[in-house]
Amino acid sequence: MASDQSFADYATDQIKGAGRVSSRKMFGEYAIYCDEKVVALLCDNQLYMRPTTGGRAFIGRVTEGSPFPGAKAHFLVTDQLDDREWLTELVVITARELPVPKPKKPKEPTRPAKPAKSKRATRPNKKA
Repeated sequence: MASDQSFADYATDQIKGAGRVSSRKMFGEYAIYCDEKVVALLCDNQLYMRPTTGGRAFIGRVTEGSPFPGAKAHFLVTDQLDDREWLTELVVITARELPVPKPKKPKEPTRPAKPAKSKRATRPNKKA
C-alpha cells in the first residue's frame, strides 16, 4: 500500500520547524528532505528516519524496520509522530549528521534532431 499525500503533508508539517523541509514522491512513496538532505522515508503511511548515532542517542529505545524490501534498517517512528517538538528535534539531529549531497552533474546539451529522410527517391532517374 502506497503512502497517502495527506500523510506526507502531515509529516512535513510536523517537522517544518527543522529547516527547509519538503517531500518528494518517489515510486509511490515519499522521501522527506531537510535542507536538501533525505532525512526520512514515508512508506505504507509510516515514518522511517535515517539512522544516525545522534538520532539513536536521542530516541533511546529504538524500533527499527525496513521501509521496503532490501532496504537498510531505519528508525521507525510511531508514537512520537504527533509530538511536533520531539520529531523536529530528531530531524535536526539527523540532518546535522548526514553528509551534504553531492552536486548533480549538469546534463549535456541535447543535439537537435536530424531531419527525417523523405521516403521519395531524391536522385534523378537515369535513362538507359
